[in-house]
Amino acid sequence: MIIQKYLPNLHLPKKHKELDKLIMKNKRDINNIKLFVLDMDGTFYLGDNIIEGALDFITKIKGTGKSFIFFTNNSSKASSDYIYKLAGMNCYIDRDQILTSGDVTIEYINTYYHGARVYLLGTRELEISFEEANINLVEDKPDLVVVGFDKSLTYHKLERACTFIRQGAEFIATHLDINCPLEDGFIPDCGAICAAISLSTGVEPKYIGKPFKETIDMIVKRTGFKNKEIAFVGDRIYTDVAAGVNNGGRGILVLTGETKLEDVDKSKVKPDLIFESLKEMSLYLE
Repeated sequence: MIIQKYLPNLHLPKKHKELDKLIMKNKRDINNIKLFVLDMDGTFYLGDNIIEGALDFITKIKGTGKSFIFFTNNSSKASSDYIYKLAGMNCYIDRDQILTSGDVTIEYINTYYHGARVYLLGTRELEISFEEANINLVEDKPDLVVVGFDKSLTYHKLERACTFIRQGAEFIATHLDINCPLEDGFIPDCGAICAAISLSTGVEPKYIGKPFKETIDMIVKRTGFKNKEIAFVGDRIYTDVAAGVNNGGRGILVLTGETKLEDVDKSKVKPDLIFESLKEMSLYLE
């Protein structure tokens, strides 16, 4: 069982009685959680394929009376796109059960930079989300340069972003994920794009999304749960796990995506619990 086998700095008990106590403790810990904030890429699905047992986990949450929402740092699509994608995997959710780093970035801009001129490196789907939120997207003289997971990235966009930042525009990024996991490997994500811009300009962005406070504050505001009642579940320590651990909640790692078991010891942030998958997590819910 992955909980007892892979918790950091934990040795396998020799006696069954000690093992039973450990399993009971971890059952108690996971069942004290009231809201599970589930990552998507690498946690619930890989590319267009749902990960085995992920739907079983959703069914188990519903059966125990607990709550869940999906939160993805992937800002290449709008929340409505993810609702449609999940429906194709027989997972049906409402609009209030999905948030993206793009949603948090939009709220952040409208709160702290209302009316600002924004140059956006993002997909058409992200552009539409910004436009629907009445954010002023421009091609020249922006106040802000905002970078998302831009699968339509061109050299022209990259050059314009760097030029505007050198001219004084503030630099904001929807999230810091370096790679996006797919069935056959990884592709460069928002953090990799930002690294190129930072190397060119010498300017680091203000990151939104997981694991930063703006995301946790928005989830608390939207759901009504307290930080200590929330667990972030995902395949990345530096975003998913850190979102919970660094903000008064729990961080649960699953090993179905980017992070490998050997990465845990190298990380300053330590997961509260580690599982092979959501399927295994479901076995501990009651």
